[in-house]
Amino acid sequence: MDMVDAVPDTDVLVVGAGPAGLALACALRLQGVSVRVVDAAPGPASTSRANILHARGAEVLDRLGALGELPERALTALTVTQYLDGRSAITVRFGDHGLGTARPALYVSQADIEAELRRRLHELGAGIDWGTALVDAAQDGHGVTGVLDDGRTVRCRWLAGCDGSHSTVRKLAGIGFPGVRLTEPFLLADVHADMPVDRAGGHGWPHRDGPFFAVPMREVGRAHDLWRFMVYDPAGGDSVQGEQEVLERIRRLVPERTGRTDIRIEHAVWTSVFRVHRRLADTYRRGRVLLVGDAAHIHSPLGGQGMVTGMGDAENLAWKLALVVRGLSADALLDTYEAERRPLATGVLARTTTATRLQVGDTPLMRFLRRRVLVPLAAMPSVQRRASRLASQLWVTYRNGPLARGTRYRSGGRPRQGDRVPDLPCTRPDGTRTRLHAELGAQWALLAPAGDGADHLTEARGRLGDAVAALDFETRHGRRELWLVRPDAHLAWRGGRTEASRLARWLDESMHPNRSG
Repeated sequence: MDMVDAVPDTDVLVVGAGPAGLALACALRLQGVSVRVVDAAPGPASTSRANILHARGAEVLDRLGALGELPERALTALTVTQYLDGRSAITVRFGDHGLGTARPALYVSQADIEAELRRRLHELGAGIDWGTALVDAAQDGHGVTGVLDDGRTVRCRWLAGCDGSHSTVRKLAGIGFPGVRLTEPFLLADVHADMPVDRAGGHGWPHRDGPFFAVPMREVGRAHDLWRFMVYDPAGGDSVQGEQEVLERIRRLVPERTGRTDIRIEHAVWTSVFRVHRRLADTYRRGRVLLVGDAAHIHSPLGGQGMVTGMGDAENLAWKLALVVRGLSADALLDTYEAERRPLATGVLARTTTATRLQVGDTPLMRFLRRRVLVPLAAMPSVQRRASRLASQLWVTYRNGPLARGTRYRSGGRPRQGDRVPDLPCTRPDGTRTRLHAELGAQWALLAPAGDGADHLTEARGRLGDAVAALDFETRHGRRELWLVRPDAHLAWRGGRTEASRLARWLDESMHPNRSG
């Protein structure tokens, strides 16, 4: 039997079991899509590159049912104290700044987040093949045949590359990854240390030779003296190789950069040396191959935008891929994934690049800007609120994307097509109370005032399948209108109680191009 005629082993082969790959796999399983997850690593990571998940990422976990006990174990707000001339100059607060979410930022290890996602994936009936690398892939009009490092083949309908900045999937698909290197080496280390500073937040010491950052780490089973150090080291980082060399170099730099002699480093849990790059894939899709997270975009870690952006990619792609796999939409719908997510990545790259250059720049102008301009600005509550909101990614909207068309209503304070819909209190048809985001992830939601929406629900389920929840909600704006909300909590359509046919037409034209006309 020819491979093009073969029954696929799985609907989607997910390469990479990091946060983006696990989030994608969970979201697909929630919507009834079969997945297989492979990862070249021998097992789960016990150490963590990232230690913050901003509010949008926490909402994604909530919709996936993967929050677990993370909110109880994590900090939900963090202060960052900046020092000048050995003294505290400013304390900036990040986290829940009146952002209107029940799921604020989580200051917790990436390793713990991945553990909760693996737990949820197991609940959903899927596992991970560790120590399994993809080494080749060939696609045709019906699917993709992947070759694993042990010689086995996997036949899938779609291949998702969630395998990081050095993505094998991206290379096999021939997708370019242009960009530039932004910095010389940073030293990164998770260390047990005696730090006579407040563990309620992070600390930063600007220095003409490069900044020094210290952030408290809170991980299950770890002692309360665990810190993450990140040190910019353009002068000596190139010569540092092993863990002990990194640790000794940081010990030397501590008094030089901070001016303190009372910081004692005991030993390291994990170390790394890295340079910051800015890169963006030429495309997120090539035929039946799709890129997610760091495989599609990488940027500076300053601001903690990597994990939240990758998980947002995954959730956006999952519901679209589920419709295609289930035969409810043509694969042209997948082109809207890049159209909606790539502009966000472009903005993240630009902002993190600017922040990094301001932090590490050693010209007189950059030093002046840090000391005389940025510090006073950062002290302003309005600036802190804006920075927290920007980092949260709750503001993300797709209103300029290809799916945000067809509404005749002005906003009037209500979400526009493509906007994120807050976690509204709702009522199920049986009268039980619920909240909107608890109903999403596995399904769509049609929000309608009590007694309205039967015709709309029929039209929606006729095109999206049965996975459309009917929920009552009371609009605060005195207008009886209906909202169709996507599984990723963005508003798909908004209209009046007598406009079921207009909803049907919008679904045909926007969500199901194979049915238009």
